Amino acid sequence: MKDLTKTRTPLDLAFIALVWIVWLGITVAGSRWVLFVDNWFMSMTMAFGSFVAGSTSQGGGAVAFPVMTLGFNIDPKGARDFSMMIQSIGMTSATVAILWRKIPIEKTALVVAGLAGALGIVFGLEVVQFWFESKPTKVFFVSLWLAFGVALWTINRVSGTVKREVLADRNPGTLICLALAGFVGGTVSGLLGSGLDIFVFAALVLGFRVCETVATPTSVILMATNSVVGFLWRLGGGGGEAIAPEIWNYWWVCIPVVAIGAPLGAHFISNRGHLFVVRLLLVVIVAQFLGAVFIVKFDGPMIVLATATFGLGVAVFLLFWRWGRHYA
Repeated sequence: MKDLTKTRTPLDLAFIALVWIVWLGITVAGSRWVLFVDNWFMSMTMAFGSFVAGSTSQGGGAVAFPVMTLGFNIDPKGARDFSMMIQSIGMTSATVAILWRKIPIEKTALVVAGLAGALGIVFGLEVVQFWFESKPTKVFFVSLWLAFGVALWTINRVSGTVKREVLADRNPGTLICLALAGFVGGTVSGLLGSGLDIFVFAALVLGFRVCETVATPTSVILMATNSVVGFLWRLGGGGGEAIAPEIWNYWWVCIPVVAIGAPLGAHFISNRGHLFVVRLLLVVIVAQFLGAVFIVKFDGPMIVLATATFGLGVAVFLLFWRWGRHYA
């Protein structure tokens, strides 16, 4: 694969500069520097979260949501809104970097899963979010993602696994699978602020044998577009109550950080091998789960939920991988 990391990148730098100029102008005009006094912790959180968003298949919301809800006791719906809002800046910035550097992506997955994900996030915001409490949903999410990590680690220990940079075919079954992954992932995004990236990444890597170095930037772009759809939907009055004022403050102090952090993550990962991507992803997955274990009070029902989700998840992902061998 051609190394594009040393190519001059005026377009992505111009986008970052534009974000900073607009943000700085409004900050100075509105005397918003004082927001950093009380909200600096979110800037620090998203310095790491945005880098993770650009370099792995997890959106920055996968870092922001547990930190905000579990670490700072912020309302889960507010954390969901913040995740979509900040990913609309950071992951869009990473998307510009990915496209300008011509990092390989799976275009069919972008179109099919992206459209289905847009429907899914609206469904999640308007319907599904009112069905679940935040604690069981988060336990389910981290347990399922841990199951995917175990399956991914197991699969990459198998020698001779086929890896592709594009889908082998685009028959109706393939398109339906991508659409289903996109819709389910988009629905989860409506609950937690991220999810489309994870489900499509799993479908591409486990089922269709697409290399992680292609699936990762593809999932970054998908989460960027999904976040923009969710953010615009919330701005239009959808999804319940209006976005809380403190969430806007968190968003404002994080904009300049994520505009740089996410493209740096995309640049960092662009010339790494697929095993490096896998190991980095596993580190993030394990850290996320351990964080939930230490912060969430895992009583009896939560332990049962986590155990059942993990066991079922591993079984489903491995079965999906076995199905993928026939596809390969």
